[in-house]
Amino acid sequence: MVEDFVREFAKLLVSHPDMVEVKRHNLAEKFDEIVIYAHKEDAGKLIGREGRTINALKTLIGGCKAKDGVSYRVNVRSHGE
Repeated sequence: MVEDFVREFAKLLVSHPDMVEVKRHNLAEKFDEIVIYAHKEDAGKLIGREGRTINALKTLIGGCKAKDGVSYRVNVRSHGE
């Protein structure tokens, strides 16, 4: 559910939506990492000026913790990293 939301949100922001991939990794009990892979030109768009866009996304995802009890860390990486 969270990955689908992040994927669709990211596709709206980037110039190359076909290159957006979202993967979820379990790091510990009740703690997951969501990694957004995008074209290298789009990484900056996902992060935003002074990190505002990614921080807003993290705030939205933080609300999911109340529902499923899982904390999330969100990272943006370009393809090939």
